[in-house]
Amino acid sequence: MGPEDGAPAGAPLTKQEFEALARFRFGIRRYLRFSEVTVRRHGLTPQQYQLLLVLKGFPDREWATVRELAERLQLRHHSVVELVDRAQGADLVARAANPDDARSVRILLTAHGERVLGRLSALHRDELRRLDTALEPPHRGTPAPDPAG
Repeated sequence: MGPEDGAPAGAPLTKQEFEALARFRFGIRRYLRFSEVTVRRHGLTPQQYQLLLVLKGFPDREWATVRELAERLQLRHHSVVELVDRAQGADLVARAANPDDARSVRILLTAHGERVLGRLSALHRDELRRLDTALEPPHRGTPAPDPAG
């Protein structure tokens, strides 16, 4: 058995490595929880926010096909079609003909979708900055900095 089949490889983890993994996992979950609550407060589902983010962050262009979105979102094609339908109904995305391939359509952000994504992404960026310091390992054996200077 080796690493490719999920069996442990190499030396056993140290206590510090377990602590680092636990801290990292906690940070991921805390960030995801923040995201879920924040996007719902702004009237979106977490999946809609992720869709907008994938579209805006798609490499080298401002649109994507349903097939590409399914790959990026790790969802089935029909699930992405339903997600796009709901997002289009909320004026977050639009469909446009794909002049390069008549078998597919381009999915792109609307002006409203851009504004919503901009607000939400700024909040997410700020949360990531806060998490960055929370994920730092504690400095063992070194005195804490003097807050008085």
